[in-house]
Amino acid sequence: MSNAVTSINPVVGGNDIDRFDCREAWYPVYFVEDLDRSKPNSFTLLNQPLVIWWETKAEEWRVFEDKCPHRLAPLSEGRINEAGLLECPYHGWAFSGAGQCEVIPQQRETQKAESSPRACAKTLPAAIRQGLLFVYAGESANAEKAPIPIIEPMEEDPDGWICLNTFRDLPYDATTLMENVIDSSHVPYTHHQTIGKRSNAAPVDLEVVEYDRSGFKGIWPEGPRKGTLGKQYTSFIAPSLMWHDLTSKQFGRTLTVVYATPIRKGECRLFALFPFKFNSKLPGIFLKLTPRWYSHLNQMGILEDDQIFLYFQERYLAHKGGTENFNKAFYLPTKADLFVFQYRTWLQQYEADPFPGQEFPLLLSKEALLERYQSHTKKCACCRGALKNIQRLRLVIGIVTALLWTIVPLLTTLYQNSSLNFVISFTLLTLITGIGWLILGRLEKRFYEGLEVPPRNLSKK
Repeated sequence: MSNAVTSINPVVGGNDIDRFDCREAWYPVYFVEDLDRSKPNSFTLLNQPLVIWWETKAEEWRVFEDKCPHRLAPLSEGRINEAGLLECPYHGWAFSGAGQCEVIPQQRETQKAESSPRACAKTLPAAIRQGLLFVYAGESANAEKAPIPIIEPMEEDPDGWICLNTFRDLPYDATTLMENVIDSSHVPYTHHQTIGKRSNAAPVDLEVVEYDRSGFKGIWPEGPRKGTLGKQYTSFIAPSLMWHDLTSKQFGRTLTVVYATPIRKGECRLFALFPFKFNSKLPGIFLKLTPRWYSHLNQMGILEDDQIFLYFQERYLAHKGGTENFNKAFYLPTKADLFVFQYRTWLQQYEADPFPGQEFPLLLSKEALLERYQSHTKKCACCRGALKNIQRLRLVIGIVTALLWTIVPLLTTLYQNSSLNFVISFTLLTLITGIGWLILGRLEKRFYEGLEVPPRNLSKK
């Protein structure tokens, strides 16, 4: 293993080179396409509630602390009023994009209370890169100096990639998510029957080639599927970004990208992107034709392959002393665990826990851990729209089926044998619409909850 020191940005992570302050960094909070311009959007970043809204006049997304300076009511419960200002739901104070209070309905014309700095909403720096809205969590003065963590290979050739993406709020820490996705060796077992096969499990000899306060880079020389796909390169960009980079003769170049955005202790938002450069055009055409919502449903299932045990794993680690004691709590005898070891070492060395000393929330039930509506569907524009369309279509089919179910017995009585083919046709149509109603019901359920038994544990029968 090489501990080569690369250049360190003195702003990202704060100015103390021996520590990494997780607040002094940019984090993605939404895919831009999932934000609603007509109303305030909410998010919590590092325990700080935020309101995200579109200022029509400036044509920019604005991010405020989600507290009105008047009486601390959440601005996200308000509206964007007719003047294009963010209006507090409590007393109607209204703010422009720079946080300036423009309207206090309760004051007389001779008063100018809105001119006081105390009347201003607290703003946070925001920027859009590669389809994501990023927010700077630390001191605003540092935002311009701190680079936004982007996917460098995509930046080199923005139009050369076909990219799938998804997101989800997960019931465990961002550090647990990062540790999991940086470990490729779990894929054959955890994701058996989804994106992996147990038969592909083999020794994994990882190498770390760069390591410093900014993160690390590593190589898996043999690569996945027992070396049939080629070398895989891994980059961890502190504190929230990692990607695997794989180029194979069979398929082309594939990136597996994950951002882990910390919400609060025991909760994070995952952003996953899957950029492809295929050797042939056909797979790209197929991916472009696949609806985003359908891709999201499949990705939800893959995330749920390890959702339950990761939820408990991080709590077990906490009971054994957490990151500070990871080398005793974990038994890491093979090179397959090298990236996990390096990541935990980085967290320990630079004191980079985003929630030091905080306790996990109360335990959730398995059903709550597998819910999809609140953690994704409600916040995803395409899935929310698809669910509404499916529900409407199912309602129409249900009504048609009920009508047909009523009509068929009457037709049988009225026409008897003289129009047998006619009756049979109506009966088949009733069965088809009934089956369609059931299929749509199963599809609708997938927007709300995941499978209780992961595919790897299903019977082979």
